[in-house]
Amino acid sequence: MLKALPPLPFHRLPVASSKRQHSLFLSNAKRIRCSRMSTNPAPICPKFIPAEGGGNINSTSKFEGIRFSLVSYNILAQVYVRSALYPHSPSACLKWKNRSDAVLTVLKSFGADFLCLQVLFIHLYTVFWGGKKKGGGDNEDFYKGNMETEGYSSLYIQRSGQKRDGCGIFYKISCAELLVEDRIYYNELVNSIKDGSSCGDDQNNTLAGGNNDSDLKSSSWSKKDSRDHGDLNDPYVRLKRDCVGIMAAFRLKGPFDHVVIVATTHLYWDPELADVKLAQAKYLSSRLAEFRTQVSDRYDCVPSVIVAGDFNSVPGDKVYQYLTLRCPKSATLVECIEEYPIPLCSVHASTRGEPRFTNCTPDFTDTLDYIFFSPSDRIKPVSILELPDADSPSVVGCLPNYYHPSDHIPIGAEFEITKD
Repeated sequence: MLKALPPLPFHRLPVASSKRQHSLFLSNAKRIRCSRMSTNPAPICPKFIPAEGGGNINSTSKFEGIRFSLVSYNILAQVYVRSALYPHSPSACLKWKNRSDAVLTVLKSFGADFLCLQVLFIHLYTVFWGGKKKGGGDNEDFYKGNMETEGYSSLYIQRSGQKRDGCGIFYKISCAELLVEDRIYYNELVNSIKDGSSCGDDQNNTLAGGNNDSDLKSSSWSKKDSRDHGDLNDPYVRLKRDCVGIMAAFRLKGPFDHVVIVATTHLYWDPELADVKLAQAKYLSSRLAEFRTQVSDRYDCVPSVIVAGDFNSVPGDKVYQYLTLRCPKSATLVECIEEYPIPLCSVHASTRGEPRFTNCTPDFTDTLDYIFFSPSDRIKPVSILELPDADSPSVVGCLPNYYHPSDHIPIGAEFEITKD
């Protein structure tokens, strides 16, 4: 025979003895209810893992060189976030408050010595450092001083024309001392046509040949016709894409002096203009080589070079081949140096292999983001930022989502510098 359960104890809700107590009671009840309803997953904060597999990045073995870390992240400016462009994303995770909280949480979690950010909204950069700008709404109080209190200083370049986003380099002042900086405006490629010069002898031929190289699809927020800029058969129009980059030389703080050049950029997105992206890559390489020579002469050093960003190019296409010095076997060393002014190597390709993807949307999922470095006996990547698998639950349904606040995922590396 079933026995009756004893009655549950009855707890009477407190009765407010005054209007003020009643108001406080309702306020507390609302706070409890909101906290219980806030069940959204926390953003994923990836950790660094050994670059070659196995090993221990936290090894206690004594290292007498300099070690520093760098993360590159296209954080997707809020100005480009619309539910119509990201219908696959939960609407709540597209809201500024949720995204900004998640982005900041992820950035802080890295503890990186250098952060290379792309698609960083100019207003958010301003309030990052405690400035006030009218019309900022909820943005003003959120980023105010957040990264500065984490020990970072920064550099920023806004895109040309009417674009409101740009690229930034954030660096920990405890790790590096800024020596000199320079900016790259790819619209200056137009001047190379005017004066008959170019950053590569075949650049005009490249532009004339158009795009026969890439089947890269556009990212979801960039679906607008390039013809809005005018006649694409006009090289002046074709090259004027308002893209930018920034580079700076830093003296690393360690047991010996070493100078490193850190650069970040965001190349043009359109798959129909792969020739323009290649021209931008050549201009980037040329400007980096000039900057490295200037730094070397001024500071009597041989600087390492690291270039990170969103190159809007998949592994194996012409931009990637050019930047990673895929020189034809028939070419001589002199010809290679003239054509490829600064040899670079991909961190991931030289260790565990390029990621399966760094951009993940329903229309396109592939690798667009890279960290390149100038190979030498003195510098090597010892760890990389962990990446999600293609079948990971955190990327099912594509990005952005609660786990990843951008449609890109961050990539990173830790480098070791040895003494001469």
